[in-house]
Amino acid sequence: MSAPAHRYEDAVARYFEAWNAENPAARAKAVAAAWTEDGGYTDPLADVGGHEEIAGLIAAAREQFPGFVFRLAGAVDGHHDTARFSWELVSEADGTAPVAGSDVITLDAQGRIRAVLGFLDRVPPPGA
Repeated sequence: MSAPAHRYEDAVARYFEAWNAENPAARAKAVAAAWTEDGGYTDPLADVGGHEEIAGLIAAAREQFPGFVFRLAGAVDGHHDTARFSWELVSEADGTAPVAGSDVITLDAQGRIRAVLGFLDRVPPPGA
């Protein structure tokens, strides 16, 4: 595997480590490892910046979907300082994935995330 491709996959692995961290201390550490200090996250439901706000967003998502984990769906594709990938939110109990999306990330020279632009590809119907 080429060094650049490895860079993208490493960044995405750190991203999922943050989203799947189960407690606040682990989440804060994982967010700091994955994002730059002034990094941001934007999707149709959120627009936050900085480690504290990103960790808060992740905590809220985990509270909304207890017993679920974020998993990579397919390969990571990247060039220059940009990568894209798809993901699913999967139930640990039965393997269903009611939520799925695609994200585009930009990286700094050290491979930390400067920005995430997220898109929701599948969401549960209202009231589900």
